[in-house]
Amino acid sequence: MRAVVRTTVALLTVCALAACANQTMQTKPGPTHVSVQTANGKSQLIVAGKPFYVKGAGLEFGNPETLAANGGNAMRTWRTENGKSSGRAVLDRAWGNGLYVVMGIEIARERHGFNYDNADDVRRQFEQVKSEVLALKDHPALILWSIGNELNLNSKNPKVWNAVNDISRMIHEIDPHHPTMTTLAGINKDVVDHIKSRAPDLDVLGVQMYADIVNLPRYLKESGWTRPYLVTEWGATGHWEVPKTEWGAPIENDSSTKADFYRQRFNAAIRPDATQCLGSFVFLWEQKQERTPTWYGMFLDSGEKTATVDVMHEIWKGTPPPNRSPRLVSATLDGKTAAQNIRLRPGQRASARIEATDADGDALTYRWEIMEESRDLKEGGDPEIRPPTLRNLVDHASRADTPFTAPREPGAYRLFGYVYDGKGAAAHVNMPFLVAGER
Repeated sequence: MRAVVRTTVALLTVCALAACANQTMQTKPGPTHVSVQTANGKSQLIVAGKPFYVKGAGLEFGNPETLAANGGNAMRTWRTENGKSSGRAVLDRAWGNGLYVVMGIEIARERHGFNYDNADDVRRQFEQVKSEVLALKDHPALILWSIGNELNLNSKNPKVWNAVNDISRMIHEIDPHHPTMTTLAGINKDVVDHIKSRAPDLDVLGVQMYADIVNLPRYLKESGWTRPYLVTEWGATGHWEVPKTEWGAPIENDSSTKADFYRQRFNAAIRPDATQCLGSFVFLWEQKQERTPTWYGMFLDSGEKTATVDVMHEIWKGTPPPNRSPRLVSATLDGKTAAQNIRLRPGQRASARIEATDADGDALTYRWEIMEESRDLKEGGDPEIRPPTLRNLVDHASRADTPFTAPREPGAYRLFGYVYDGKGAAAHVNMPFLVAGER
């Protein structure tokens, strides 16, 4: 009798669990329906039936929680599998923070040796992309597919756009709910003509520019692009756009100057276009090594935000953040600024000084470090190796001013200075210098 009772209870339990599982499956969100609509000359992204203006950031290894807290509503990636988190995990984390995702799809680049005349390789790539799309297409956080990144950079074979168009058509067939785009390094008439003739299936064009973004309205007109676009990367002045020292080291803007440029560039090139522009993705809502460890990231590798985050908070939310980042007033090395071609002798004693303020009155702390000038120089955002920090050269690394000893080996170096408010915000500056001559 007890066996019968136990069996009956077990069956009821299994049935109950099955019913719960079935109910969970039925209530789980399906794909978010997204379209691009143009009416009366104005283009809009429509997400789940409502107009959606992208307030986004490039974010692959960073923190979506901070993006949402600062007023962002979307993030973009460059590939479906980034080597640390699966595409599904990225989508899940974004969805859990109320963010939508433009999912990047890695497409081989001619500058890396891919040959778009090789039909077999193009076919294999097509099938790989199809499998990636099938795996993620029904996730509710997904809003667009971005096919490749800057495929026009140092590219000569226009057949890449035929391959992009074939992928876009395939996506539209198996995933009718999400538009497609590709992103360009800059924009000009030649590449736009190729897109128009060879990849007409794309719904949106992504444009990526830095200091030159202030000229985007003119470039759009000159190129003849009249359809919708997203600004998919913008932010700091590019390392190819800044002055250089006499020995060729690019001079990086400090974090406060960068923040000022972010505001100016958004107001000049992105905010005014309410006709074609669907929004933008600021670069980069994390930290990365590209020429320096601080050039493009809006956060330090230790996690502190910089003033560029404050600017985006104010743009997106209309008010300053509750805690503002420190602001750099000046920085000198041996009494000179970064633009003054600072030269030291091997082992020479010198000094460095930072002056900074904090609008919230927070007590500030400091850190200094010296690195070799980076030698691992790539293009198009390809991964670079961070130069090692040179030890035992700075006397008082925690002070606003400190003596230090120049490296004994001749060569190009950078002195980095950091300012912290103790509440999760920071400022930074670096000054290139050359060690040469006799001691």
